[in-house]
Amino acid sequence: MIRYDTIGNNFAKKIDFGTIVWAGGLLACISVLVIPETKEIFLKFSESRPYISGFVKFMILATMGDLAGERILKGEWALSPATFVKAIVWGLLGMAIVLVFSIFNNGVILTQQAGKLPGEGMAVMAAFFTSLIMNVTFAPAMFLFHKYSDAIIDLAYEQGIGAISFISASERIDFKGMVEFSILKVVPFFWIPCHTAVFLLPGQYRVIASAFLSIALGLFIALNKKKEA
Repeated sequence: MIRYDTIGNNFAKKIDFGTIVWAGGLLACISVLVIPETKEIFLKFSESRPYISGFVKFMILATMGDLAGERILKGEWALSPATFVKAIVWGLLGMAIVLVFSIFNNGVILTQQAGKLPGEGMAVMAAFFTSLIMNVTFAPAMFLFHKYSDAIIDLAYEQGIGAISFISASERIDFKGMVEFSILKVVPFFWIPCHTAVFLLPGQYRVIASAFLSIALGLFIALNKKKEA
């Protein structure tokens, strides 16, 4: 017999106030790109202030991905001072992504024009090579930096700044999982195809698209960890 009161309680646990706020924030971010007036402001700001806009995009959207992932793993929303520091780190990574997107995409196009890569003049080929080269070179370094930054922030928050050391931070990192899952699975099966699609978009939409993908990745990683647990 179906216990509808149990179903209702389980639903209420999943759709709590934090979930509503998170979904509302995501809807607000999407609305900025949909409403013509805010879309125009967004595009002008992204063009005139690329690094600042990259900081804001990743600080907000990637942090939302982290929060949703924690919600899936722990069953509750968790905000702490560490969350806000990690959001700043995401913003800095967003600025770096603005830079590397331009470097890798323009570098691939110039290399194609020099005849050292095939597919000159083909948008799909340029997008694919940009995504491929970027994700097998820059992405692992970014993963490692992000793992260490998270470990250092967590150590400082949990035990104090005096507890921070290279060894203590390293002990908190699952290097085996990072290589086996993040590099050998996520990079080829998620980031390379997704970034290929991203580089087919107009330039002003690429960073925001990548930031939205970080939400999907956060959910995907959390679901994988929960499945393994």
